[in-house]
Amino acid sequence: MTVETETSGAGTGAAATDTDVAVVGYGPVGQVLAILLARRGWRVTVVERWPQPYPMPRAVGFDDEAARILAAAGIGPFLDKFGENSRDYAWHNAAGETLLRMESAENGHCGWPQAMAMYQPGLEATLIDRGSDFPNLRVVRGHEVVELDDRGDLVEVICEDADEQEYTFTARYVVGCDGANSFVRESMESSLTDLGFFYDWLICDVVLNEPRDFHPNNLQICDPERPRTAVSAGPGHRRFEFMRLPGESIEVLKRDETLWRMLEMFSVRPDNATLERHAVYTFQARWAAEWRKGRLLIAGDAAHLMPPFAGQGMCSGFRDAANLSWKLDLLLRGLADHSVLDTYTVERRAHVQNAITTSVKLGKVICVTDLAAAADRDAIMLAGRDREGGGALPMSTTVPLTEGLLHRADDGTPLLPAGTLFPQARVAGADGVGLLDEIVGLGFVLLAADPAILLDDRRQAVLDGLGTRYVRVLPVGTEPREPGHGAVVDIEDRYLPYLAESEATAVLVRPDFTVFGAAHGPEALASLVDDLAHQLAAPFPAAG
Repeated sequence: MTVETETSGAGTGAAATDTDVAVVGYGPVGQVLAILLARRGWRVTVVERWPQPYPMPRAVGFDDEAARILAAAGIGPFLDKFGENSRDYAWHNAAGETLLRMESAENGHCGWPQAMAMYQPGLEATLIDRGSDFPNLRVVRGHEVVELDDRGDLVEVICEDADEQEYTFTARYVVGCDGANSFVRESMESSLTDLGFFYDWLICDVVLNEPRDFHPNNLQICDPERPRTAVSAGPGHRRFEFMRLPGESIEVLKRDETLWRMLEMFSVRPDNATLERHAVYTFQARWAAEWRKGRLLIAGDAAHLMPPFAGQGMCSGFRDAANLSWKLDLLLRGLADHSVLDTYTVERRAHVQNAITTSVKLGKVICVTDLAAAADRDAIMLAGRDREGGGALPMSTTVPLTEGLLHRADDGTPLLPAGTLFPQARVAGADGVGLLDEIVGLGFVLLAADPAILLDDRRQAVLDGLGTRYVRVLPVGTEPREPGHGAVVDIEDRYLPYLAESEATAVLVRPDFTVFGAAHGPEALASLVDDLAHQLAAPFPAAG
């Protein structure tokens, strides 16, 4: 393995390194992170221990925020090649009664279906192909990182090939996307919080020999005699899961005759389906205490593991990549202090903790094998369903950020809508109609209703230096030919009502689609920009 050495040239006093960012591990999270960094122009070197991509599915879905992040990575036009709207998700008891039901809207908060089922090998192949578009993104397969030496101004990375021959290169930062047994996390000596929620489930991925429609499309059967799941795993694929019962042998569970006997409960047999793979997985619930130590960072399963019941494992990893990529970008450009990386741990750990505890709560409802306890659960949930008029629930676990890089009141609390996820809708711009991100572009976005965004030269220079996109929103009904540079027509009537509800004339959105803060009027907007510059601790002109 050889890596050409050149000086990065970004930031003040940057050390000469072989690469800007080394990513350890090239699963979906490592792929997205590498692409987001390479798309911003940085030299990225990926070290992946396996010589070939893993060919079998693992995760089977993602939400609309994850879809938005994948679109930011440049694969939005291809999502329907390996994904489809999950449509609905229902929980039934052993008698077949519906305990609760959730619908996936075609257009969620982020402009994509609220929940999408997907075939992971298809997703990874698309991301790998996208990564090949960048000459500054280099993937080295069949090498394992065996040592990391953080020298303060750079990290020396030592890896070995299959013949145990060592290779060394240097990077300004190293991000471990290397899974549950992360070497990077171990090198950081980051402790783990483990909720002690362990269950073994048999996972069966099948391809049906002929098309078949499932109603509901995704089903959780809360049967104490065998909790089980049947869900879409992307176009043409299905996932079936069966919980291991107390005292049941894992070896017996993995036998072909056992799994086909259980698949028969869903009328899936060797004559109408092909078994793609099966395995017994132990679901866990844990997160790392620190996600950054010096120039070492972790993301995805290296930082957190959760049961699958909320469908947030891979989604959380994509959020890690989105959050970390723009902060590393500012650091590498010399536009932020190292303290910005501390907000990565604070922000992502809080969100992950909520996703994990939600998943555990759902798991504790599903993984009930005691008959009396199951009967009590059913009675409570059926009563709740009847009170709610059918049991339809929103399909989301997203919570606003309360800590991190946000605009705050004097008492430290975020000034809403700071910390919330900025919505995405279709708009009409000078070049056509599309989702906001497509029309406006990626990066910081300052969206306003005023005919002109009033900023003095110094604050304008701050936002320009960050590569901010300026968007003026015109009301629905405006002729498409009228928008000028930076103006969009709010054709879904989403953004002007949003500003009105926020009592704001402008909103400043971070590159990860989280609202930094909102302002009403030029004076408040100037204060908002000053606050961002202050929190980044960047070498911007001092406030006047």
